[in-house]
Amino acid sequence: MANTVTDISLNDGNTIPQLGFGVYQIEPKDTAEAVGRALEIGYRHIDTAEMYGNEAEVGEAVRASGLDRGDVFVTSKLNNGFHRPEDARRAFESTLAALKMDYVDLFLIHWPLPTRYDGDFVSTWKALEEFQRDGRARSIGVSNFQVPHLERLAAEADVVPAVNQVEVHPYLTNEQVRAYGREHNILTEAWSPIAQGRVLDDPTVVDVAEQVGRTPAQVVLRWHVQRGDIVFPKSTTPKRIEENFQLFDFTLDDTAMERISGLDKGEAGRTGPNPDEFDYIPA
Repeated sequence: MANTVTDISLNDGNTIPQLGFGVYQIEPKDTAEAVGRALEIGYRHIDTAEMYGNEAEVGEAVRASGLDRGDVFVTSKLNNGFHRPEDARRAFESTLAALKMDYVDLFLIHWPLPTRYDGDFVSTWKALEEFQRDGRARSIGVSNFQVPHLERLAAEADVVPAVNQVEVHPYLTNEQVRAYGREHNILTEAWSPIAQGRVLDDPTVVDVAEQVGRTPAQVVLRWHVQRGDIVFPKSTTPKRIEENFQLFDFTLDDTAMERISGLDKGEAGRTGPNPDEFDYIPA
């Protein structure tokens, strides 16, 4: 099996590389170097966000890579403080300015914030629909949306999100949200794919890794891939950046997949905030 990243079709006709490189919690001063290394290794999908504070450095790395802009899939996300449509428009313009790009491949509402803005994330979504219509966002989607949030968009908006980026890993398989996505042709992107490292010492994961001759991280990331989700591990260590890319030249059998899926702890396994309650807005 060749170690080539699979491209997956989105519901709007575009495609997205199934494996990407995440830059959450990478300091701006370290971002350009890390992204540059990822691009050298072969990653062609970079996931950033306004709230990460490193959009400019992502754009810098893409330009320095010598790759054509069209060969790199770039995602960013709307800052929680800018959900009102006029604010969202200004924030999106700031994202493009920071990246020094004419468009992003994917732009997401970062959090639904159902207890903020009178619970109105629909008007925010309609602003994103504008960005897609004018071509500055090739695809649009959401992040951390629960099933009721997605159902409300389906009832009140015109465009179905291309993706929903949510916390998913063996300790939180998030099956209800993933099932809704499958039913409505919304791809799932898995953030915190190794539960911030918590699953790597799990005896089941370690045992599977020993059986297939791979690292625990590779095994968990391969589990995500075989489930059909999009994943973007984050590291600033060159060796790990490269190891995380080596996912497409081996497979896990059904028994291994079932063993890892069986580690699900439901809500008790969540490492991040619950989207129904999270209301953080940066100062």
